[in-house]
Amino acid sequence: MKLNKPPLLCSSSSSLLCADPRSLCETLSPYRPIPRRVKVSSSTLANAKFVTLKSFAAKFHLCSSMATSDHPRSRHHRDESPTKPNKKKKASHNQEKNLLVSLHSCSKSKNLSAALSLYDAAIASGDVRLSQQHFQSLLYLCSASLGDPSLQTLAINHGFQVFERMVSSGISPNEASVTSMARLAAAKGDGDYAFKVVKDIVAVGGVSVPRLRTYAPALLCFCERLEAEKGYEVEEHMEASGIALEEVEISSLLKVSAATGRENKVYRYLHMLRECVGFVSEETSKVIEEWFSSEKASEVSGIGSDVELLRAAALKNGGGWHGLGWVGEGKWILKKGNVSADGECLSCGEHLACVDTNELETENFVNSLVALAVERKAKMNSSEPMEDFSEFQEWLEKHGDYEAILDGANIGLYQQNFVDGGFSLPQLEAVVKELYNKSGNKKWPLILLHKKRVNALLENVNHRNVVEEWISNDVLYTTPPGSNDDWYWLYAAAKFKCLLVTNDEMRDHIFELLSTSFFQKWKLRHQVRYTFVKGSLKLEMPPPFSVVIQESEKGSWHVPITCKDGEESLRNWICVTRQS
Repeated sequence: MKLNKPPLLCSSSSSLLCADPRSLCETLSPYRPIPRRVKVSSSTLANAKFVTLKSFAAKFHLCSSMATSDHPRSRHHRDESPTKPNKKKKASHNQEKNLLVSLHSCSKSKNLSAALSLYDAAIASGDVRLSQQHFQSLLYLCSASLGDPSLQTLAINHGFQVFERMVSSGISPNEASVTSMARLAAAKGDGDYAFKVVKDIVAVGGVSVPRLRTYAPALLCFCERLEAEKGYEVEEHMEASGIALEEVEISSLLKVSAATGRENKVYRYLHMLRECVGFVSEETSKVIEEWFSSEKASEVSGIGSDVELLRAAALKNGGGWHGLGWVGEGKWILKKGNVSADGECLSCGEHLACVDTNELETENFVNSLVALAVERKAKMNSSEPMEDFSEFQEWLEKHGDYEAILDGANIGLYQQNFVDGGFSLPQLEAVVKELYNKSGNKKWPLILLHKKRVNALLENVNHRNVVEEWISNDVLYTTPPGSNDDWYWLYAAAKFKCLLVTNDEMRDHIFELLSTSFFQKWKLRHQVRYTFVKGSLKLEMPPPFSVVIQESEKGSWHVPITCKDGEESLRNWICVTRQS
């Protein structure tokens, strides 16, 4: 089947800028053949005069001279078999390769003018086929030149021309090319086109999948131009593609929502910042301050001041926010200040919360642990006796209500990697006693140890009495052979929402059970680390408050701002309260 050569478009920048390139789905129609590369018409690339890049021109001239040389060839070459590669094709391939190398060099040196000269010469040539890589390199360089005011117009105009030729020639733009084009369109102020090229690549499908950077130009362009509804549409499209927003994008949506008086959207994006970033940048803090200082914000009426209702909602969410809407009436009072070591806001006197995971997340976490334990039991050899994990669950129900769970093996083997080292019961005993003394209700913690380890301790006359006392007082639970004691202490700590004493990083659990963001939040709230310095125990308790955006049942807001030196006592917080 003979392929028709695609028509080349007019190189006029004005006509290309006015014309709207066809959608990618049209270009990639399955009902017509698509050439992989574009062969341009003419035959004088080697003689092209590249004023701006003489070294590259020399390379092309050499390739062309080699291809057309009249040096006498040997009899062997003169009688060349028709099955061998054609010399002209070899020369053409070399020219394409050299052009790509030259374009990459231009990209590294950020020489847009030289790259465009190479491109124009290739278009005027008859022996160079432009591939996806050639177009991608050119588009990247055009988008990378947007930061230079003197090159911006040149980059935009030629970038549109290059992309138009690429699409009309039937070459599929990949994610990198679409991202570059979206940036060029956004720089031109054309958010619609920036969004269109992303939607086209999604509609086509395949290996090229859009990323946050692909959507960001259109989203930020709409927000900057106060086209809020279009910005929300991009956000919805991103969500459908499974792409999460980051601080820059959320801050932009917050800003456009505030500027257009959409108080419910502002409330939503404040909570998105709380979930995604914790403390905010200086730029985002200014956006938040502008909203709370605005006339529109003072006009927003809340859901009332039912403190008990709000407190119950905050408790269900894990503390630190209720999510029910604005609270109170009247103007907002803004202050900037610090928070004390125990979590007291020095601007308003309110105590900040140590935010935990919510009930649904915790329940899913606990169920995942049970499923993992059951799955392991099913994979065990049936001839090996192993008690069900349900026995441990029943035991906890009967003896539960612990305030702390101990990873016994982790504590007993801490710093024991020397010649005479072994399991240190005195270290474990020191942690048990310290937690008992710290408990306001004088409750013993629960130790989890493998049965093999417990049996070895009971055989030692120096340790037997202590271990037997722990067992009789329900302080020690022995995990069965073939099980992973990690599941047991993780399950108990999650079930009772109590402290977990271990130096284990629990990296495996993060990947097997839940998302990294959830598990990091859970560890921050529940994990207690420890050290022994010259035999003296030091416990590193969880922080008394969380450095995240917080919304109290009183209707106040506290927003932490990024701190350069990381010193919490010097971190600035935006304190927002209401008169009523």
